[in-house]
Amino acid sequence: MEIRKLVTIVEETHMEGEKKLDKPVRKAAAIAVIKNPFAGKYQEDLSELMDYGEQLGKLLGERAVAALGIPKEAVESYGKAAIVGEKGELEHAAAILHPKFGKPFREAVQEGKAIIPSAKKIGGMGTPIDVPLHFKNAAFVRSHYDAMEVRIPDAPRADEILVAAVVTDSGRPLPRVGGLKKEEVKGEDGLR
Repeated sequence: MEIRKLVTIVEETHMEGEKKLDKPVRKAAAIAVIKNPFAGKYQEDLSELMDYGEQLGKLLGERAVAALGIPKEAVESYGKAAIVGEKGELEHAAAILHPKFGKPFREAVQEGKAIIPSAKKIGGMGTPIDVPLHFKNAAFVRSHYDAMEVRIPDAPRADEILVAAVVTDSGRPLPRVGGLKKEEVKGEDGLR
């Protein structure tokens, strides 16, 4: 795998809706810009990209957790996304994000029983993507339905793929729309 660039972003929200938060809400994105080995050509077997996904799940998951400076068990939400440059295919993003990315990413955040929400798209340099987020052990915890926008001005180039992993140390600031609370999670099936 050829990595051109690694970027880590930490976002902290200290105030929401004119109210100062007791504790900042923090999100961290770890992003890799990699060469797409299949740019400009059709390839039936995408196992090379699946293997990249396994490597990136570990690398980006660990980098995102380290950026927050918290133990991995303190991660609350997670998500992943990819933008494929215009010489690639949407399926290239799927090959990276789905078959093998999840296991090492879950290990980086300790557990992760819920599905890892994802987004993918085709785009040129500077294209933004919203990385969807939810609670790592139960998908129905509404207070953690969120997203983090990521963008790198010079990526992805036409023959590249931008891959992002995002983690948080909490849910949205000041959540109050009801639903299952994180303290009520049973963690049996990844849903509740």
